[in-house]
Amino acid sequence: MQTIAKRLEDQFRKALEEAFGEELADQKALLLPELTQATQAQFGHYQCNNALKLSKALKKNPRDIAKEIVSRISSPLIDKMEIAGPGFINITLNSGFLSEEIEQLLQDSHFGVPKQEEKQRVIVEFSSPNIAKELHVGHLRSTIIGDTLARLFEFLGYDVLRLNHIGDWGTQFGMLISYLKNYEPAFFEGKKSADLSQLMHWYRESKKQFDADPDFKKQSQLEVVRLQGGDEASLEAWEMICDISRRAFEEIYGLLDIKIEERGESFYNPFLAEVVDDLDEKELITLSEGAKCIFLEGFIARDGTSLPMIVQKSDGGYNYDTTDMAAIRHRIEQEGAERIIVVTDAGQSLHFQMLEKAAEKAGYLDPKKVQFDHVPFGVVLGPDGKKFKTRTGDVEKLIDLIYEAIARASAVFEERLPSAGEREIKELGTILGVDAIKYADLCSHRLKDYVFSYDRMLCFEGNTAAFLLYAYVRIRGINRKVGKEIAPLIGKTPIKLTEPAEIDLALHLRRFGETLEAMSRDLLPNRLCEYLYELAEKFNAFFRDCRVEGSDEEESRLLLCEATSRILAKGLDLLGLKTLPRM
Repeated sequence: MQTIAKRLEDQFRKALEEAFGEELADQKALLLPELTQATQAQFGHYQCNNALKLSKALKKNPRDIAKEIVSRISSPLIDKMEIAGPGFINITLNSGFLSEEIEQLLQDSHFGVPKQEEKQRVIVEFSSPNIAKELHVGHLRSTIIGDTLARLFEFLGYDVLRLNHIGDWGTQFGMLISYLKNYEPAFFEGKKSADLSQLMHWYRESKKQFDADPDFKKQSQLEVVRLQGGDEASLEAWEMICDISRRAFEEIYGLLDIKIEERGESFYNPFLAEVVDDLDEKELITLSEGAKCIFLEGFIARDGTSLPMIVQKSDGGYNYDTTDMAAIRHRIEQEGAERIIVVTDAGQSLHFQMLEKAAEKAGYLDPKKVQFDHVPFGVVLGPDGKKFKTRTGDVEKLIDLIYEAIARASAVFEERLPSAGEREIKELGTILGVDAIKYADLCSHRLKDYVFSYDRMLCFEGNTAAFLLYAYVRIRGINRKVGKEIAPLIGKTPIKLTEPAEIDLALHLRRFGETLEAMSRDLLPNRLCEYLYELAEKFNAFFRDCRVEGSDEEESRLLLCEATSRILAKGLDLLGLKTLPRM
């Protein structure tokens, strides 16, 4: 099913071309329809805003232009068009048309959302923790924003590859392996096991020694060379370190229902020398104090000098810039990516701006063929407005944060459902706790910081997961109370929209696809959150104003309830949230 907005655009495009195509033959861009959703109910449902801009090019009164556009449109979609202010065209849709749209939506397995005809390849890189370190609250945003975007593009019909670009290579492993050789030989030799907390302790100790002891630092740097060179003992120790971290990551990914393919920095190690040689052959490399650098126009350091992108250090080693150049080349040339989306904190924005420009100069990234998006996000704050930390001042571990949310959500259900057993309380608490964490993050504009609050995210009022889940449970409860099978009604029972609340709800249901299309462009998950919150609000208004059970329009209104529950459930699923059987 096409979105309503797309159908209106097609009709207004034709009208604009017929009316002004000859006069504006050399300014075709002005004939592209500018349609927006109406911001207030008194302005109808949609608004065409072309007249004002056209008046400057045509040197005509914008209201006269608007009249000319309106005169050329006759459509069963539209009930009426009104010209307001300096030529705005307010469009009100036909309620009979909306009725038919909801009837079709209920028979559409894709919820009335257009699907890609050709499977374009989209790569989404997200989460990206470091080996030998625990996932903390700072990893939360990358993980769930990235997962939501991957879910969105999968639903829209793209061929999506989800990549976890973990930090599993480099100097830190030289430090850690050297420390293990010197102080934990039993682990190094595979005779002693360890968990992630022990591994982190060894990492901290190795870092202290690396910073204080020049001999240990030199040993660590040589260990990196051995590792990169494929030394068998070093690689075996590296594998054991990675496995310990991987088990801890998988516990969190399991709780958050995250599916992601690990492809860390080590994957690109065989390609690094080749990339540097290729950049050198293309005369993009400049030697600066022994390091191989790319200098890009427009990137200036604080002291006014050109900011270098270092692809090979003076000691011959490689770094993040080298790895990311190899990664972007591989994703385009080997994986066939047509869109690359990288989700990291806003602090890395400069790095990815430089990476994109360097990849373009190298010929790896052609912006006409491949779209590159860095998706930055703000910081999670504590109640004090500072970075979220524990009472002891440490960074909050993500696993602790999740289990705390589950415990608090379980306590909510113990109070609300006193007859529920321990197992059910645990299941419900796990779903609500995880949903609450995810939704509190996703409903915030990703570029802004937000304050983390267990109490607010578990509140049953306002724009929260608990509110939306309760709305879903309530709708399903209406269907059960009426006691009619819905399936036999679909496609056979006409939907009648007579009350304003019915029309308002139906129109919003049909805007699901428009919301997802906008989200696919700007990569803002809060768009979908706002849509779902508004959907729940509109349903509440409908249920308040339009009696379902026992009314003359019972079956029609049951179908509206069914359409609402389906869209609500699918929207929550795209955000990575699960629904509940009862609350």
